[in-house]
Amino acid sequence: MAITTLDPKTALVVIDLQKGIVSLPTAHPVDEVIKHASELVDAFRSHGLPVVLVNVAGGAPGRTEQSRNLAGLPADWADLIPELRQQPQDHIVTKRTWGAFTNTGLDEHLKKLGITQVVIAGGATSIGVESTARHAHEQGFNVTLAIDAMTDMNADAHANSIARIFPRLGETGTAREIIELLGGTRA
Repeated sequence: MAITTLDPKTALVVIDLQKGIVSLPTAHPVDEVIKHASELVDAFRSHGLPVVLVNVAGGAPGRTEQSRNLAGLPADWADLIPELRQQPQDHIVTKRTWGAFTNTGLDEHLKKLGITQVVIAGGATSIGVESTARHAHEQGFNVTLAIDAMTDMNADAHANSIARIFPRLGETGTAREIIELLGGTRA
């Protein structure tokens, strides 16, 4: 379903746009993803709406068939990219699982602010973004996914999330569509 509306109390959640993640090979040009995510960040800030910047600094315990290899990533791999222009009022979440809500207090923070909707961008589409969107949906937030402000390391996984998973969790739109709707509802 294409984006229809934004609630007056909407927050932007940007997932894992950090130095180590954006240095990995992606299915879409990462510069475009960063550009669109930065545009969303600027628009939310200009409307006085909350911005949540999420990074990952570790992983969940437990065995997996596909292990994560952090070798070769820069020492500052968990640092947020400078294009997000982190501000003192931004809420920073450091996660150690795929989703930004797990053991981070994000749900409580957003509910304390009266947030009823989240717009999610970042990477990887099928991992951090999808996990965060699933949890947001389960917690009762309206969910919007900025599909041109996200990418994945796997094009098929990205396409599957956008076509099959996201329509079941919320609405999708481009950064431009979200920004126009943001401006129209708060003019």
